[in-house]
Amino acid sequence: MWAIIAVGLDLAKNVFQVHGADGAGQAVLRKKLRRTQVLAFFEELSPCVVAMEASGGAHYWGREIDKLGHEVRLIPPAYVSHLSNVRRMMRRMQRRSARRRCVQLCALFL
Repeated sequence: MWAIIAVGLDLAKNVFQVHGADGAGQAVLRKKLRRTQVLAFFEELSPCVVAMEASGGAHYWGREIDKLGHEVRLIPPAYVSHLSNVRRMMRRMQRRSARRRCVQLCALFL
């Protein structure tokens, strides 16, 4: 059984995204939670690091999750948007390379 040591929490109005990683950095948990399910989920989870983007709502959720024994870390929005841009660029590069491979394979077999 894997043990979650870090959780990333993406806050929204009603549906929150939770991503958990084990000690090797592998994603072992991806889950959508409604606002009413968040605290119940973190109550069942063993203490770990919870990271989220700093905002007005994040401070509230950070205090509530901290009360449950987790270590909360707020990430500045500038860093989060940078990571989002890097992920978007990586997806574009992967699509381009996949297209190139497809064109190369089609050229071989035609």
